[in-house]
Amino acid sequence: MAGGGIWAKIHKWLALLMAVQILLWFVSGLVMAVIPIERVRSEHAIAEVPPVPVALDQAAAGLQRLAAAGVAPGEKVELRALLGSSVALIVPLEGRPRLYDLATGRPLSPIPMTFAARIAEADHAGEARAVRIERIAANDSEYRGALPAWRVDFDDGAKRSLYVAADTGAVMARRSTLWRVYDFLWGLHIMDWRNHEDFNHPLLIAASVLALALTVAGIVLLPDRLGYTAWRRRRRARLSATRTPTAAPPG
Repeated sequence: MAGGGIWAKIHKWLALLMAVQILLWFVSGLVMAVIPIERVRSEHAIAEVPPVPVALDQAAAGLQRLAAAGVAPGEKVELRALLGSSVALIVPLEGRPRLYDLATGRPLSPIPMTFAARIAEADHAGEARAVRIERIAANDSEYRGALPAWRVDFDDGAKRSLYVAADTGAVMARRSTLWRVYDFLWGLHIMDWRNHEDFNHPLLIAASVLALALTVAGIVLLPDRLGYTAWRRRRRARLSATRTPTAAPPG
């Protein structure tokens, strides 16, 4: 009885302490389970653009043009199409990547604001146009990617923002109202309320240990809550009564 009382007190106080966080875990977990992650990442809002092949002879001539112009070699050279033009991205051993137009040899990076807007508009499905462009020089909870970058905002009903890396011209991230709500709930879920990315911090570990203790206490109390303990006491009492010898009648 005393042991059951101790477990009941443990369970009660842990439940009071952890109730809000457990509710947040269930609510945020439900939202994350219901909403497809592809929609959160705005993959459905990416324009379907047919691939543009890069002609090998044009690529070879373009690379020779860059070499003749004294462009320093890189650890990696990537050829791709960008807004209908063939470009080369040269990644040096040290320093920032450099983007060049293969047809002219002209450097394209750092990408200017208007060019970044064109890249974002080409990536964004539909007819929406950029309504605001901002240069990003530091990472925050919404964007953690290559810097510097351009944030291109669209008035498309979802308040979608595309982040274009200034050095590579690549769309690094797509954010929307849904993503921001999802990210906020993710921060609540992992208890990293500021950066929404660290799920190895002591606060989450401590809360998980307390939630585990709450669960164990509940399991220990379960037989009593289901009436099993009282049924066993009644059964023992009946068995004890039937085994007790009756007194002999007087002679």
